[in-house]
Amino acid sequence: MPWSVGGGATFDASLRFLKEDPWERLRKLRAGFKNTKLQMLFRGQNILGYHHYADDVVEYFVQKSIANGIDNIRLFDAFNDLRNLQTAITATVKEKGHAQVALAYTLGDAYTLDYWTNIAKQIEEMGAHSLCIKDMAGLLLPYEAQELVTALKSAVNLPISLHAHYTSGVACMSYLKAIEAGCDVVDTAISPFALGTSQPATEVMVETLKGTPYDTGYDQTLLAEIAKYFRPMRNKALQEGLINPKVLGVDVKTLLYQVPGGMLSNMISQLREQNAEDKYQDVLQEIPKVREDMGEPPLVTPSSQIVGTQAIFNVLTGERYKIATKETKAIFRGEYGRTVKPFNPKVVKKVIGDATPITVRPADLLEPELPKLEAEMSKWKEQDEDVLSYALFPQIAIEFFEYRQAQRTKIDPSAADYKVGAYPV
Repeated sequence: MPWSVGGGATFDASLRFLKEDPWERLRKLRAGFKNTKLQMLFRGQNILGYHHYADDVVEYFVQKSIANGIDNIRLFDAFNDLRNLQTAITATVKEKGHAQVALAYTLGDAYTLDYWTNIAKQIEEMGAHSLCIKDMAGLLLPYEAQELVTALKSAVNLPISLHAHYTSGVACMSYLKAIEAGCDVVDTAISPFALGTSQPATEVMVETLKGTPYDTGYDQTLLAEIAKYFRPMRNKALQEGLINPKVLGVDVKTLLYQVPGGMLSNMISQLREQNAEDKYQDVLQEIPKVREDMGEPPLVTPSSQIVGTQAIFNVLTGERYKIATKETKAIFRGEYGRTVKPFNPKVVKKVIGDATPITVRPADLLEPELPKLEAEMSKWKEQDEDVLSYALFPQIAIEFFEYRQAQRTKIDPSAADYKVGAYPV
């Protein structure tokens, strides 16, 4: 099974907090794992960022990711707009990587079994090698999981994975029913870093399936050794506040409001900064309304952040869309793609006026970006991949490039004329 080693957060954190080159990190992981497939999460035309990039950047990022050691690329789009995935799928196949498309699972009257099976058929036709059900908020209940997997297995010939977060407390049960329905792979985490907003524990699923037709064959003794290795890291992260204990438990509000755990944590932080924690329930009730205005997209990065932040503005200002974030405006202009339902026309009018939303694939309106990016960061370039670090996280990448240069020339990074790490999360 592949081991997930990359995605937006890991790439960002490597540069921002660890002052490590994410590309060198990947190369070292590849050198250390001789027989393990390495996988990364890839936000389609957003790559690892929060806006769309031109096709040349997407293609180059796929090429360099596979060249540096990635085997499987799990691709998804926040709106399940398949137009935003085609470039990345084609590039992955061209580079001889495994292209897995993840469906961002969510609820709503438009998200029927016919919706999921039709989109799965399109994904198969696009050249994907496998399919993943990405349940980022823990909304997939056990019997719905059984029904969905059964329908997908009948509709396509692709292997099917299930990736669910434990936030709502149902993921283990959903995994079991999905496996019985024919699901080929389920994503788990070793126990010290499992449950809560993470995945079900590996050891639990291994023991559950032991002696059944789905027996994994994994050695619990070896898994215990792995857990023992990571447990002190977990404890240290809890002591230092790097892991909030709140994310380790079950939050039933996930099922009530369809809000992923990470989105809830971010929302609480934003309200605390505004001394408005008393507005928490009001914001929770506003989130489904904003989501409906925006065409009921799944709540996953970046749509979850956009919907959550706009809901906060709507509540704190006392008037819906009195202030609209630039990302909200971009959604209503069609810059993120096509949603399953139309936008609320009254809200569109209020937010973007008489502007006509685009209906084409957003990246079709973007000129090639690599030549401009290369020119902007040429003074810092030490490897081809540096331009991609800069493309995704310009300010953070420059701070890292300065740090790297300082280390190599033996300049003290704490000197007064040297600045790193001041970029806010």
